Amino acid sequence: MEPNSLQWVGSPCGLHGPYIFYKAFQFHLEGKPRILSLGDFFFVRCTPKDPICIAELQLLWEERTSRQLLSSSKLYFLPEDTPQGRNSDHGEDEVIAVSEKVIVKLEDLVKWVHSDFSKWRCGLHAGPVKTEALGRNGQKEALLKYRQSTLNSGLNFKDVLKEKADLGEDEEETNVIVLSYPQYCRYRSMLKRIQDKPSSILTDQFALALGGIAVVSRNPQILYCRDTFDHPTLIENESICDEFAS
Repeated sequence: MEPNSLQWVGSPCGLHGPYIFYKAFQFHLEGKPRILSLGDFFFVRCTPKDPICIAELQLLWEERTSRQLLSSSKLYFLPEDTPQGRNSDHGEDEVIAVSEKVIVKLEDLVKWVHSDFSKWRCGLHAGPVKTEALGRNGQKEALLKYRQSTLNSGLNFKDVLKEKADLGEDEEETNVIVLSYPQYCRYRSMLKRIQDKPSSILTDQFALALGGIAVVSRNPQILYCRDTFDHPTLIENESICDEFAS
């Protein structure tokens, strides 16, 4: 694979008219191969002058006639980076979603991807849970597949997970996660319930049993979203291509 090339990862997951849908794609970021799959959260900057925001990859497809590789993502901004600004009603871990999903060619999306998120200070830092116990009998792999299937309408991500593993990537590299407000509340409640528990039982299964969110990632930043806003300038971005909306 050439350093600047893009390629689909895994088998197609659907067909509709002239569109072929996929689960993941591979690209290069700062010279290193990386895979993004449906449901992934990652940092982006839509233009050099825009603030860093979070993208959630929701759809990937190819338009067979034009051979265009396309993506649909949901964007999340900090309240202070929206027209209304931050107010006393906003939580410290809150982000606000752009009301319309953004459709961007993959070649443009990868230009948006931002690798330096050291200045991003917001979000609850998830407490680590022990994943060693999940290594026995393939439990960790089963849990990852379960998460992917529940996040993505039951799609089989086995081939994508294998490709990520071959690159040295896995779900532990996730840096940010955006939850719904009810999920976030359950997660905070779960953290309080386990804060005095011995580390030997802080496993994913224990967290799930308490109604929380089982997090395999190494200390990701947890945020939540409960509101949307109309972005005033996003429609002017030359990378947006709604004409390919499926």
